[in-house]
Amino acid sequence: MAEEKKQERMHKFLRRGYGWKLSTAVLFALLIISIFSSGFKDFFGALSSKDASEQAVNYINTNLLSGGEKAVIGDVSSEGDIYSVNLKVGDVDFKSYVTKDGKYLFPQGIDMTEKTEEVTPTTATGTGAATTSCEGIAKGSKPVIELFVMSHCPYGTQIEKGIIPVLKLLKDKVDFKLRFVYYAMHGETEVKEELNQYCIQKEQNDKLLSYLECFLKEGNSESCLTETKIDAGKLKSCTEAADKEFKILENLNDNSKWLNGRFPLFNVDKAANEKYGVGGSPTLVINAGDARSGRDPASLLGAICCAFSEQPAECKQTLSSAAPSPGFGTTTTTNSGGSCG
Repeated sequence: MAEEKKQERMHKFLRRGYGWKLSTAVLFALLIISIFSSGFKDFFGALSSKDASEQAVNYINTNLLSGGEKAVIGDVSSEGDIYSVNLKVGDVDFKSYVTKDGKYLFPQGIDMTEKTEEVTPTTATGTGAATTSCEGIAKGSKPVIELFVMSHCPYGTQIEKGIIPVLKLLKDKVDFKLRFVYYAMHGETEVKEELNQYCIQKEQNDKLLSYLECFLKEGNSESCLTETKIDAGKLKSCTEAADKEFKILENLNDNSKWLNGRFPLFNVDKAANEKYGVGGSPTLVINAGDARSGRDPASLLGAICCAFSEQPAECKQTLSSAAPSPGFGTTTTTNSGGSCG
């Protein structure tokens, strides 16, 4: 239970750090303190930049991070009454701020002296595709893309069709992980298909996109396994092991264990579901933060390219702005919304 709460705190901290919103109550309180104490100088006893930044990173590592992750201090600078601290967690860089007494940590700040440029969101003309927003997306040298779906959710298949051209373009410049929502809404067929896809990614990952491209046309798994030359022996061995580890078929066959008595559990990505608070298909997570994007290739490319510290040349490529239709098939649509969950 303590570990789950720690993961929740970590997730909330990182989300706050990647967005622009700060706690209004805390900021208001500190503003009042600042006004009546000539800034923080008369109210706080200042620590050195080294001591304050180390205190901040120790707090983060002890209370907010888990699973072996550690925040590492980069450059530290003095900015008025606070220290600006560059931090790195895994492959993700972000800037935080700490008061000079080391008591208050701010995930991110806003420079109100800078004029915000008006940004024209990427919108697919005539397709109804949602806008692409960089808000909440952290930057890293190799973005981690986690897409949570149900294999037979029409909106999950919609975004998969949209993201495949992006993944084929960016190739190994991103770390893509196909994840599965922790419950299934489309019966035994979905459960068994997700088990296949989980194992294809795990042991024959070089064939995953080819298999998905085939499967998303008609939903014919058996034909696509043959067409993409999936090693049947490896697949069988993996699915049997995964079924035993995560009790997939046991959960399917015992409806007393179903979510709300309606949906069988599919727990291969349970920890990731809990970490991000996933509640439906599709859910797109980029560099550990929620991402908002249309489901057409152009919008998805834009969202993913927001996550590069230095964008590769591929980010300048033009992909289709037509949203794929929900469900199986190769048609397009004016609808880029909807979810299963």
